[in-house]
Amino acid sequence: MKINSETIVLDSDPILRSKSEKVTLPLNQEDKDLLMDMLTYVRESQDDQIAQEKNLQPAVGIAAIQLGIPKKLIAVVVPDEDQVHEVALANPQIVSESVQASYLANGEGCLSVKGEHPGHVFRHARIKVRGYDLIQDKNVTISAEGYFAIALQHEIDHLSGILFYDRIDPKDPWKEDEEAEVI
Repeated sequence: MKINSETIVLDSDPILRSKSEKVTLPLNQEDKDLLMDMLTYVRESQDDQIAQEKNLQPAVGIAAIQLGIPKKLIAVVVPDEDQVHEVALANPQIVSESVQASYLANGEGCLSVKGEHPGHVFRHARIKVRGYDLIQDKNVTISAEGYFAIALQHEIDHLSGILFYDRIDPKDPWKEDEEAEVI
């Protein structure tokens, strides 16, 4: 599937609020191809030249529902100081989470959201996610923290029809938590 800025479903479309369905494992060829196309989109969107040539918005993650496909598939690519965290997950599920919160200092964004939604989006600082990773071709348990954990939680939220701005406090969007990790 060709994915670019025109194929991303926007938050005005009610499908983004629907719950995604589990996919059957082992993945069929259609789901493998879709997940690889999603991973390719995220990888290429982080290269300014390719992104401009192919009309890609910069991203660290994408969920199948953002393409109008209600399947539990996500791809996340988060460059870190010393490595790149990269997963193409089917049926991802958070199995444990820290009590400590974290948030991005400047708030979150989303391929499917064009409007401004300023504010802090509180998430868990550390999580464990289980799912099938197409890159490794096996079931995995991923321990994540920092920006990688935030990106995973953002994409997994999409599978339940939750958008990042649903998590912003409307009364105090920039509230802080001195116990939270600020990224």
